[in-house]
Order: sequence, then C-alpha cells, then structure tokens
Amino acid sequence: GKYSEAEKLNRRALEGREKKLRVQHPSTLTSVSNLALVLRYQEKYSEAEKLNQGALIGKEKELEVQHPNTLISVSNLALVLRYQGKYLETEKLNRRALEEREKELRVQHPSMLTSISNLALVLQYQGKYLEAEKLNQRALKESEKELEVQHPSTLTSVNNLALVLQYQRKYSETEKLNQRALEGREKELGVQHPNTLTSVSNLALVLRYQGKYSEAEKLNRGALEGYEKELGVQHPNTLTSIYNLAYLLHK
Repeated sequence: GKYSEAEKLNRRALEGREKKLRVQHPSTLTSVSNLALVLRYQEKYSEAEKLNQGALIGKEKELEVQHPNTLISVSNLALVLRYQGKYLETEKLNRRALEEREKELRVQHPSMLTSISNLALVLQYQGKYLEAEKLNQRALKESEKELEVQHPSTLTSVNNLALVLQYQRKYSETEKLNQRALEGREKELGVQHPNTLTSVSNLALVLRYQGKYSEAEKLNRGALEGYEKELGVQHPNTLTSIYNLAYLLHK
C-alpha cells in the first residue's frame, strides 16, 4: 500500500526534475536513488538495479569517484545486486567502496564500519570465511573503540563474527560471542525485543551443534514464547523457532 504510493510519488518527482533540471543534475540523481530504494523495498530488483546503475554513472560524472555521495551509490548498487545473488559483482563494488572510504575517512567512521561489514557479508555468502572472519574482527574492534561495548552496532558486529565462526565450526568461540550478544541485547533492548530473541535462537543453535541439547531446548522454548508474543504465530521467526524446538525434541 504505502510503498506503491511512494513509488508513484517518486516517479512523479523524477519526471518533474528530468524536465525542469538536467538528467545529471544532483537533485535528479537523488530522485533516481529514491525511486530505486522504494523499488528495492518492493523486491523489484531488476528495475532498482538499472536505476542504481544510472545514479552511479551520473554521480561519477558530476561528482568525484571518491565523493561520499558517489560511494553511497556504489553501496546501493552492491546491495541490490546482493539481493539477486550476484555476489561477485557485489564483492567488487563493496571492495571499491571500502578502498575509497579508507582513503577519505578515519578508521572508526560509521561508513567505514558499514563498508567492512558489507564486504564481510558477501564474502561469507561465497564461502570465503577466513577473509570474512578477519573483516568481522576488524569491524568489531573498531566498533568497540568508537562506540560503547554494549552499543547495538557493536553487538551486531559481535553477532556477525559469531556467525562466520559458526560456519567454520568454531563452536566454542561462537558460543562465547553469542552469549555476549545476548547479554548485551538483554541490557540494551530488553528481554522480549526481536533482536534479543534472535540472539537467544543463535545461542541455542550453537549449543545444539555441540550436543548441549537440554540447554538448547530451554533457550528455544524461551525464544518461541517471545516470538509468539512479539511477532505473532505466523511470523517466519516464530515458525523457525517451532522447527528448531521440534528438531531438539526428536533428539
């Protein structure tokens, strides 16, 4: 409903700016990016990709290649490519965004940390776990310096590192990190917050992989109860929790 209305308004704004201003005018390019964003939210990835490519080409001509707005367009295009499973192209763009930001920004700048995490994620999707692990360790280290240890962004970095370690079956390290993420989110967000419940599920999963079934079952029951209250019975997270608990009960 709201997205389709937003799409119409963004199309109208873009058409108006293309007539009144140049196609390459910064305001026109902003409208291109805005329309691409609302299309991405509706999973219209092919059209969003074309628009993001157009916005990037325009900004490269109008601004510098290293300009912060150009790099935002690089990241936007990378994101829509990632959603389509075009991981090699995504990786190239994410490397470019990170390399350019490393030249322009200080190490702990939020845009830098986002670029590090974005590259780590697409490497993880391709099974390039060692490099992804190093990048996630770096993101966590810098996040701890720049933000608080319990800051939501820091805890997301903890979670990201835990996940890539889990893929490598480094379960003991994963468990410690998941425990840390859970304790931090309970303090910062509350016990019933969806992100806290995700941490409960993550910890339960790595306990299950280590054969600690009774602890995992207890946590899965808590996660399921929380999801049912917060998100409803039909929500995908709730259904995943039902599956996880059922799996454990068969053990």
